[in-house]
Amino acid sequence: MSGISPFRIAVTDDELEDLRIRLEVTRWPEAECVDDWSQGIPLAYTQELADYWATTYDWRAREQALNRFDHFTTEIDGLDIHFIHQRSSRPDAFPLLITHGWPGSIVEFHKVIEPLTERGFDVVCPSLPGYGFSGKPTRTGWSVERIAAAWDTLMGRLGYERYGAQGGDWGASITAQIGRNGGGCTGIHLNMPLGFPPGPLDNPTDDEKRALERMKYYRKWDNAYAKQQSTRPQTIGYGLVDSPVAQLAWIVEKFWSWTDCDGHPENALTRDEMLDNVMLYWLTASGASSARLYWESFRTFNTGRVELPTGIASFPKEILQSPRSWCEAGFNITHWTDMPRGGHFAAFEQPELYVDDVATFFDSVR
Repeated sequence: MSGISPFRIAVTDDELEDLRIRLEVTRWPEAECVDDWSQGIPLAYTQELADYWATTYDWRAREQALNRFDHFTTEIDGLDIHFIHQRSSRPDAFPLLITHGWPGSIVEFHKVIEPLTERGFDVVCPSLPGYGFSGKPTRTGWSVERIAAAWDTLMGRLGYERYGAQGGDWGASITAQIGRNGGGCTGIHLNMPLGFPPGPLDNPTDDEKRALERMKYYRKWDNAYAKQQSTRPQTIGYGLVDSPVAQLAWIVEKFWSWTDCDGHPENALTRDEMLDNVMLYWLTASGASSARLYWESFRTFNTGRVELPTGIASFPKEILQSPRSWCEAGFNITHWTDMPRGGHFAAFEQPELYVDDVATFFDSVR
């Protein structure tokens, strides 16, 4: 385990005071012209969240809670990578690599790490390059494929010859690529599978109709962030790194749109949980560096088949809802679960459902 250093989250008082001042002097736009979220996150709610952030939210308590996990850093391919490595007390523990996406972070997994260790897994949760406490790439090239290779290096450096990999969002793409690469990975589990129609759909099933409707909605109303971040990540980064309210709005709108929240994000996540996640972007000034993963990876998207055993948890409010028939071509599916509730942030929203499905699948490929 040479080259691995312990890490502890330790934000300075000056950083917190700077955040408070920036929130207090925010220059606000006028209110939206509608009485819903159709023009974006509403002014009144954004101001309410910003005031809570500045006056009530307790980062020190949240920092302490996150520091209950074992954090480390290591250099891979010239870049410092931050990760949580939480070992199980079971002697037969199986290594499990879990990868987040955008606009997520390691915070997404704070409710599932301990239950997974209790179920017999050594859990490894890295922060993506340019995200959270990992280093920011200064040169191009940190694509999904490169991250997948780096993660396999990380698991080997931790002494694991065999391991499982799990992920959603970018984590799903990286996990799928790990599955294609083989190496020490013995199976993958995804909570955002990407599947495509096998051909013209003259008589689509009900599941296919729902998938097509969701895809149409996403392309028309919900993917402007991806277009911006995949084409001009530097431009959007100035506002996100300079203004905490801009970073807050950019992320919380997705908690509204992508969670199973019945119209309000706080029906799925608490304010503190949402702000914990926002803080990992704000404190590390990751607005631009996190967006660049879209620029790197939207240009070459690998859709080759994964032959390793694959488990899939399909949540009803996922961004894109690929039916199993669409996913069969890309994955060797040995486990599929249609979840009763939950959205894009599976471990964050429905930790018990997530843990049970992940553990059940990997118990079959240990």
